[in-house]
Amino acid sequence: MTLLVKALVDDADFDLELALCAGENGLERRISYDRIQKPGLALAGYVESLRSERLQIFGQTEIKYLHSLTPEARTSALSALFQSKISCIVITAGQEPLLEMLDMAQNCDVPIFRSTLLSSSFITRVSDFLDSHLSLEDSVHGVCVDVFGVGVLVTGPSGIGKSESALDLILRGHRFLSDDVVPIKKRHESVIASGSELTRHHMEVRGLGIINVKDLFGAAAVRQQKKIELVVELIEWSRELKLDRTGLEQRYERLVEVEVPKIVLAIRPGRNIATIIEVAARNHLLKLQGHDPARDFEKSIEAVLRAPALQRHQLESE
Repeated sequence: MTLLVKALVDDADFDLELALCAGENGLERRISYDRIQKPGLALAGYVESLRSERLQIFGQTEIKYLHSLTPEARTSALSALFQSKISCIVITAGQEPLLEMLDMAQNCDVPIFRSTLLSSSFITRVSDFLDSHLSLEDSVHGVCVDVFGVGVLVTGPSGIGKSESALDLILRGHRFLSDDVVPIKKRHESVIASGSELTRHHMEVRGLGIINVKDLFGAAAVRQQKKIELVVELIEWSRELKLDRTGLEQRYERLVEVEVPKIVLAIRPGRNIATIIEVAARNHLLKLQGHDPARDFEKSIEAVLRAPALQRHQLESE
């Protein structure tokens, strides 16, 4: 994914506090990376460190370094920078750009911005801005629910009972995000789910039709966004089906290049899927705290099996 530099100017959500100083003809340049770059090495002569189509930040250190150079050395250092395929330059802490920078920005059509924010604050905000606009995006077929604070994505073939299970969870006080089409986005090595703009707060219940969860159960029953921490796949039960019954086999679902823990539930009459999903969410929280019941049980069994052998060894040694 790519982003035009002019999106920095149009932003109204991240408070970047930018003012365009020069290079307005380069606002159509592209930003292709969600990470910024500080060009200290490039100014010192190592231009190979520059990454094309990446936002460059000049903090107080970079500006002071340029002032310390002779005019010839400063021109040489800046020429190498402006002639590369950088996206734009942002000067932080309200510092004034050097005249050489303004001239080269106009000649090379490289936008220069000035921000009143300190480098640390600006980097935090612009990183969130870039991450929001350049992160991998996709959509998955399923239902997303917040269960005990755990974002659970329920997947499976059409008609297997995903929406009905989610409705049961909502009736138990859990919060609904999206039904049928779940938009997802990668953010800081996590997967963030959100409600579709078209179907937000709506759910299809077979035999009943389309319902509005927010209108029926109130604003506390819905969420706008949630990190997906667990995938629950529903499948049809059959006698030939072989599933892990101990919980020792950890499965994962790859969503927007992120591995998310996954469990598989076989559907058959009499199984309360909502209850099992609640227990799965609680179990996931336990694992995050360092407690894995299946592993602990396995260790207990191994300890019992080793005990007779150890006792025999002690008797033989006596």
